Amino acid sequence: MSKVRVVRANLKGSTISFSLGRRSPRRKEPELPVAVRRMEKRLASTVGGASRLARMRAGLTQADVAQRIGVATEVYGRMERGKMLPSVPTLLRLCVVLRSGPDELMGLAPRNSSPEDSPWADEVPSGLDDTPDMRRLLRTLRRLRRPQIKLMHLVATAIIARS
Repeated sequence: MSKVRVVRANLKGSTISFSLGRRSPRRKEPELPVAVRRMEKRLASTVGGASRLARMRAGLTQADVAQRIGVATEVYGRMERGKMLPSVPTLLRLCVVLRSGPDELMGLAPRNSSPEDSPWADEVPSGLDDTPDMRRLLRTLRRLRRPQIKLMHLVATAIIARS
């Protein structure tokens, strides 16, 4: 058994040492057949390309979509580049946000020419965040604490009063 020696020094300069036993090796996941890996890669590429087109059609940024579906921007970027497949719940949230059906995003149906034709169009509430600038501002404001929000309210009120 190989051992790892860990040494720590305390404030008086004396040392304490102890050894840890060898770690058990990680279990490897069983490899998928080549045909399945190829199919998953093609599907990830198809979903990513369709998501990108639907996002651009909706006038959203990657950060907007990521925030709305509840994933990190980097994760959504990997999905859009076809490097990973979304989970089923994430795919459904993506359909709602992008106003596209899952069949469209997975390449099983033709892409809709306009989001209004989609059966998913009525499920996305429209609000104040219709422009990229407003969405960016709202994302920033959501990270503020209560005192900072009160201060921003005072600043906005003062700006409006001068207009």
